[in-house]
Amino acid sequence: MNHPGTDGVRRIGPYALLGRERAVGGSEVFAARTDEGLLFTVTVVGPELAGDPGFRDRFRAAVEAARALSGAFLVPVVDADVDAPVPWLATRFTAGLPLRRAVDRHGPLSEPALRVLADGLAQALAVLHAAGTVHGEVSPDSVLLTMDGPRITALGMVEATGSPAPSPTDDMFDLGSTVLFAASGGEPDTGALPVSLRDVIGGCLYPEPQDRPTAEQLVAYLRHQNLPSLKGRWLSPAVTADMAAATAAVGSESAGGGGRGPLPPPEIAAGAGVSRRKLIIALAGGAAVLGGTAAALALSGDSSPAPDGRAGGPGPTARPASPSGGRSTSAPSASPSSTDGPQPVVLAGPDAVKAWSEAGKHAPTCLEASDKVVMVVTDTATSFLDAATGKSASSPLNTTNQFGTSMGNYPTAYGDGVFYLLCDTPSQSGVLAAFDAAGGKAKWATTLADVDPGGGTHAARYVSNYVAVAGDTVYVCGTVLKIDGKFSAKDPTTGYIRAFNATTGKRLWQVKGTDINNVLVPPTGSHLLAASAVPGRKPGRVQMIDAGRKGARGWKVSVPHSSSYFTTGWPLTCYAAGLFLFAGGNGNTLFAVDAATGSEKWHQRFDAKNGDQVQIGTPFSSLDGATVYVPVGSDLAALATADGTIQWVAVLDGASDTGTTNAFNASATLGGKNAQCSADTVFATDSAKTLWAIDAATGRARWRYRDPGQPDVGFLWTVGGDHAFIASHLTMTAIAAHGR
Repeated sequence: MNHPGTDGVRRIGPYALLGRERAVGGSEVFAARTDEGLLFTVTVVGPELAGDPGFRDRFRAAVEAARALSGAFLVPVVDADVDAPVPWLATRFTAGLPLRRAVDRHGPLSEPALRVLADGLAQALAVLHAAGTVHGEVSPDSVLLTMDGPRITALGMVEATGSPAPSPTDDMFDLGSTVLFAASGGEPDTGALPVSLRDVIGGCLYPEPQDRPTAEQLVAYLRHQNLPSLKGRWLSPAVTADMAAATAAVGSESAGGGGRGPLPPPEIAAGAGVSRRKLIIALAGGAAVLGGTAAALALSGDSSPAPDGRAGGPGPTARPASPSGGRSTSAPSASPSSTDGPQPVVLAGPDAVKAWSEAGKHAPTCLEASDKVVMVVTDTATSFLDAATGKSASSPLNTTNQFGTSMGNYPTAYGDGVFYLLCDTPSQSGVLAAFDAAGGKAKWATTLADVDPGGGTHAARYVSNYVAVAGDTVYVCGTVLKIDGKFSAKDPTTGYIRAFNATTGKRLWQVKGTDINNVLVPPTGSHLLAASAVPGRKPGRVQMIDAGRKGARGWKVSVPHSSSYFTTGWPLTCYAAGLFLFAGGNGNTLFAVDAATGSEKWHQRFDAKNGDQVQIGTPFSSLDGATVYVPVGSDLAALATADGTIQWVAVLDGASDTGTTNAFNASATLGGKNAQCSADTVFATDSAKTLWAIDAATGRARWRYRDPGQPDVGFLWTVGGDHAFIASHLTMTAIAAHGR
């Protein structure tokens, strides 16, 4: 692979890999972006497969065959590099939801949807078989549900594996199994199939290959039934909204700002089958990175104009203005490699010594911890462990969270002896629950109404992205998705804030708007900070939300070139000692403003020594608020909150997990809290999926934690008291901050 972006985004060929979607045929599938902002889906061949002596010749032939294929329900191959160190192929990005995820989350498809699914898959296979090829991997993982019908992905992969060549009848068996999965929710019960499909799909599952129908026969069978054609959308509103949310999440990783609304539903006219209408997705701009290179960092405190002539920070539209004579520059210029600045500290430390390690039965999806208790959430239950021993502290509860912590979601919070969790129960989805940390007992639970009719014919779905707590108030923040609403690439997304009483769970107030995209909730005080969603490359802004006045808007500061600091998800801003901190200018400047008034206190600009422009990652603060930490490329800089003076700079050395330059990844690849602090230790992950414990006073590493056997997405972790708690596969591990 090429060098990774300095925010940990790997590159392969001309594509930046945004996030792993699934595994198909021994390879990994990623959403990816070109430098021009166009989206593709890239399949990266696994190392075992790539090491097969005859693989590349088979792969080359399979790619050429796949390039020549076209069909309404196929995702075509548009690019590939067979001879690259890591072979790959790219297909056009298709806005959709994997069938497995749709069924796992929303249950079996309706009979009309099953008919559209079966017909689309059969048409796709008919094209393949007519061309003398087969797919060999039709499954709930290789089938995408899109607004205008199903799509088969992973073309050309199975032929290259060297496994025994599948036949067209094998494809038909897989089609039958896939439709049965969609009808039954995973149980292999043909009784779940509707009467109109039972015979023909059951025939696909016959044990004798010669008894199975061909793809053409299946299409003809469905046509000759003369059942009424489906009118309107073919998928349920819940699946449609989930699909729009998933597409918007990919767009927010790729684009330089918000602006993605939900996609329009398919129009299916009577007698016309599935519409071929194109789906327009707004994916303008480029993904922000933490730094341009791994070179030494230079820091400047002036307010010189940015390259485009704009001020390096909040411009003349910022209000209120800084008071006359107020300090508007940062600390004096300094360079980690110069004699007048702190010398860089190259991080190196011993492997961590585990305080305890315990194996569970299910992989955690979320973690939250206090100094005494660890809350472990899986897709089956919520458990509470003794932080000192790892042993169970109470009986598990039936609250679950299937999708867990991710870049755009953080469904757990802790404050004043209470854990808060966005979860599902066996009888209810979309619940905010509070648990007493001492006994693991539920204090209260509130159902989050996720659909708001809003008058007229359009409805809106409230997607909960994360929960936060401050004092006696709990906040749920997320995105409002219009269902059956009009879609425009120029429209910004709409966000919301809901406030609840932390003692009773009673809702206190709610606000929403396009000026609310991600929201920072400080641990104290009544001032929140919202970053706006902006379409394309237009300027964004940060805005104070006054919780004491039930979400009334306060001061606003315009931020040119807002880039992905204003995409939907976990807040990409910071609070420390009465100040809000955020990136501005060209993404290379950290601004500190008074939380109550918006008056600028100082700013600090970061530049690479070799002249490349850099963009800083998400800042985070020490527990006492006296220090702010900023990831920039391979560096982590510590600044005094009072005036921006540089305290120390820690530098990563060595290679990432892809064999290229390592970089800090504190801007959240696994989740919004990939950098946390205890009283005297800074914890941060890097692009090699290593967790570092860094002495907050000196910038030197106390220890590092790596797990060669960890999942592909890395491990989950959190901090409670003076320990870090790590979940990798089924194993929970605790490590003391000082490594003892």
